[in-house]
Amino acid sequence: MFNSLSDRLAATFKNLKGKGRLSEADIDATAREIRRALLDADVAVPVVREFIAHIKERAFGTEVSQALNPGQQVVKIVNDELVNILGGETRRLNLAKNPPTVIMLVGLQGAGKTTLAGKLSKHLKGQGHTPMLVAADLQRPNAVKQLQVNGERAGVPVFAPHPGVSSEFEDATGDPVQVARDGVAEAQAKYNDIVIVDTAGRLGVDAELMRQASDIRAAVQPDEVLFVLDAMIGQDAVATAQAFNEGVGFTGVVLSKLDGDARGGAALSVRSVTGKPVMFASTGENLNDFEVFHPDRMASRILDMGDVMSLIEQAERNWDKAEAEKMAQKFVDQEDFTLDDFLDQMQQIKKMGSMKKLMMMMPGAQGMRQQLEQFDDRQVDRIEAIIRSMTPHERVAPKIINGSRRARIAKGSGVQVSEVNGLLERFGQAQKMMKKMAGGGGMPGMPGMPGGGAGGGAGSRKSKSKGKKSKPKSGNPAKAAQEKREMEERRQRSATQARGSAFGQGAQDQEFDPSSLNLPKGFEKYLGGN
Repeated sequence: MFNSLSDRLAATFKNLKGKGRLSEADIDATAREIRRALLDADVAVPVVREFIAHIKERAFGTEVSQALNPGQQVVKIVNDELVNILGGETRRLNLAKNPPTVIMLVGLQGAGKTTLAGKLSKHLKGQGHTPMLVAADLQRPNAVKQLQVNGERAGVPVFAPHPGVSSEFEDATGDPVQVARDGVAEAQAKYNDIVIVDTAGRLGVDAELMRQASDIRAAVQPDEVLFVLDAMIGQDAVATAQAFNEGVGFTGVVLSKLDGDARGGAALSVRSVTGKPVMFASTGENLNDFEVFHPDRMASRILDMGDVMSLIEQAERNWDKAEAEKMAQKFVDQEDFTLDDFLDQMQQIKKMGSMKKLMMMMPGAQGMRQQLEQFDDRQVDRIEAIIRSMTPHERVAPKIINGSRRARIAKGSGVQVSEVNGLLERFGQAQKMMKKMAGGGGMPGMPGMPGGGAGGGAGSRKSKSKGKKSKPKSGNPAKAAQEKREMEERRQRSATQARGSAFGQGAQDQEFDPSSLNLPKGFEKYLGGN
């Protein structure tokens, strides 16, 4: 969604590179380009004015004039201000002291409330809650049926005493206010700790919509009222949000369709205009395409700094820990990396979602966006089909796959022989890299690392002495034993120093300190830090 804005900001910051000092003209030109980029992204005009004023105030001060790298300091200022207008801190749900916690969803028709209800229920269920969905939208055709389907997919019960408008029932039946009230009572009776009430919407803001939503709110006294906003509606987002805030009053915002190709100004406008935080984001059609909205991480994505922490959290939720430990042990034991292992790793990654979305979370991904947009996630399915078309022996020993076997595999997987050849070639390269790393050689071609390309190091010394085993020179048994012990001590010291050099350390008594790296907050625990 923010591709256009990211490209414009990246081009603006590129002009600042290499400048030892920024003049007033440089800052004015940068602010002007940022203003144009934000306005083109449909950010509300008052928000843009305030944003640019803050940037110029900080840029003209000592913050940039005394910076060692003024260009990078301007990027930092823009990042800080983006985080500020997006809400500053992550806002979590306020849970009731006495369950159930009641969450009411409001918004226009077509914003994605019913789909969002299913996604939110699955998200909360994954956190150990027992949510229940309440079908209080009795006016949109088949809204009740859609909520029931979403509830079934999420594994969450749905309270739907009335069918609403459908092909069998052309007129709305039942009172949505009474349905919402009865739904909360049902959740209390069945010990569900969270109730999510799906309400009706309209194609536009009107008095009837606001009155019904207000009546439901008065009846169930929700702990949270979430306004579901279509992120693709542009400048209308501000007027719609203001209308709902005045007519119903909401406590938080959920941005839907954040995976669309619109310009995304709604996300940057609604927090500043309404004063209410953005709490969640819906990023696709699947129930798993849902995430907590982190202002700092969203700002990093916009500025093409990536979102590594979200990537790690997603991996933690979906990765099979037993499989990961098995693979790690295999790596330690220096066992061969097989096509079965490769297939298992691919299936783990598929659980995390679209490969394209995962790659876009990496720093600098905007620079290769065209290649990523051309990437087809079905390529992963084709690779899986190729491997599954092989025999168990072929997966363990791919070197036996000759021309006739390749033709058979291609026919069995429905691909061309060239695709089989390409997969085997890439797998061969990956297998060599894994062997080199498992053998202590480090990452191939990485200067300064063990086994690196430049500077020789332990890896290059090892290759020169390959096949030559040092032996004690003395014929005296006692002296020969002493020489052997000394050679073993030297070998261990050399190995310890080689391992330390991977982190720029030469002393044996130094330990790797993750805090010495410039990593995101909380990242140290993934490297074994405290």
